[in-house]
Amino acid sequence: MGFDRHKPYSIARPGVPRGLMLLKGKKGVVFGLANKLSLAWHIGQALHAEGAEVLFGVASERFRDKSAPLVESIGSPLPLICDVTDDASIEQAFAELAKDSGKLDFMVHAIAFADRADLEGRFVDTSRPGYALAQDVSAFSLIALSKAALPLLREGGSILTLSYLGSTRAVPSYKVMGVAKAALESAVRYLATDLGPEGIRVNALSAGPIKTLSSSAIKGLKTKLDLQERIAPLRRQVTGEDVGKAATFLLSDHASGVTGEILHVDCGFHALGSWEE
Repeated sequence: MGFDRHKPYSIARPGVPRGLMLLKGKKGVVFGLANKLSLAWHIGQALHAEGAEVLFGVASERFRDKSAPLVESIGSPLPLICDVTDDASIEQAFAELAKDSGKLDFMVHAIAFADRADLEGRFVDTSRPGYALAQDVSAFSLIALSKAALPLLREGGSILTLSYLGSTRAVPSYKVMGVAKAALESAVRYLATDLGPEGIRVNALSAGPIKTLSSSAIKGLKTKLDLQERIAPLRRQVTGEDVGKAATFLLSDHASGVTGEILHVDCGFHALGSWEE
């Protein structure tokens, strides 16, 4: 039987349950849900499949209305509205979490945004407001949400965010978002240092290119996806399922000694220095 390099490898076998229930009895919140393509949704599904009770946060009422059928399909309540650029909105969201859910075991930050105009043209022409916006939404929001979540997180809890290779390499068309992701990864290390004594782990997943609402704003996404499939060591594109599985690991007790880590989930693309086609 041949191996299809276009499909993710799975260890599922007939008669054997796919999930190991790595998160049975755990509860947490995933911020950044927008639609069925969102990495927040892929992660939420994976966590639910492993036994977790998953709550979701969205940026606005519009996204809550669009995502309501999704969360209902896995038995989650209506998503919380949390505008991460507004401290009052963050405070209100966590007040609702404290009232309705009590203690949490994990929090996932799957939020990023930059003005489309600052993703075009030259990086040197980035506007001051555009730079501040990308940093605020994509990087500072992790700090703000972590601070708000801390009173609710149990000892042994975990915080997870999402990054991309453009944080450490200059990727065409990623520009100001790459700088924001670099700040995000640095924040992961400082938060891990701050919160470690309280038993809280903080990590990031650096996922390869995947089509989502956010990534659709990046010029040349199809080229990046095609290149990934041609030259990544695993010779395929990254899937939402890949990201969900890795998130499950980092949020589970199987990663109890892992913090301050940036885990690449990109089929090995980050390991390449050059390539031949």
